[in-house]
Amino acid sequence: MKNDSQITVLDHPGVRHHLGILRSKASELSTFRSAAASVTRYLMAEIVKTSEEKNVEIETPMERTVGQVMEESFVLIPILRAGLGMLDVALDFLPEAKVGFIGMERDETSASAKSYYAKFPDLRGRTAILLDPMLATGGSAIQAVKVLLANGPKRVILASIIAAPEGITAFREACPEVGLIIACVDRELDASKYIRPGLGDFGDRLYGTTPH
Repeated sequence: MKNDSQITVLDHPGVRHHLGILRSKASELSTFRSAAASVTRYLMAEIVKTSEEKNVEIETPMERTVGQVMEESFVLIPILRAGLGMLDVALDFLPEAKVGFIGMERDETSASAKSYYAKFPDLRGRTAILLDPMLATGGSAIQAVKVLLANGPKRVILASIIAAPEGITAFREACPEVGLIIACVDRELDASKYIRPGLGDFGDRLYGTTPH
C-alpha cells in the first residue's frame, strides 16, 4: 500500500487479480459484479482501519477482559448509479451505517458535473464515505463532496476503484481535507475524458446496459 498524505493507493495481489477481471471485456456480468465486490472489500477494509476505536469491558466464557469497538458513526453515500455497485459490500463492513444517495450528471461535451439528486441522513458528527468507482476528471466527486461538506460531516472519505492521475490532481486541489482511498491509478485520461486503460463504463458493465 502506498500512502501520500490524504491519498492511499492499495498495493495487494488480490486487488490486482480482481482488477484484471474488471478490465477484461470478456468478463461476464456476474464475473464483473463479483470482481467489483471483491475490490470494494479491500477498499472498505482499509477505510475501517482509519476509524476511531474505544475500549469496552466484555465478558468471555472464561473471564472479563477489554475489547475494542468502532466509535465513529458512518454514512455511506454512493454516487448514482455506478456507486450502487459498491454499497452492499460497504454495508457488510459497516452494517450500522446510515445510507444516503447523490446523483451526478456529466455533460459529455464539457465533462463538467452537476448534482440532480441528493438525499442523506443528518451528517453532523458523522463520517461520510462517498462511493464512486471511477475517478476520471474528478468533477462528479468534487461536486458531490461540496454538497456533503455543506451539511457538516465530521470527515469525508472518497473510495474509488480506478482513478486517473488528472482526476486525483483536480480532486486534491479542490478537496484537500478529504481522504482518498483508491484501488488503482491508471495511466491517463483520453481526449474524450475516459480513463485509459480503464475498464469502459462501469455502470453499463455492472448493469448490462448498452453504452451510449
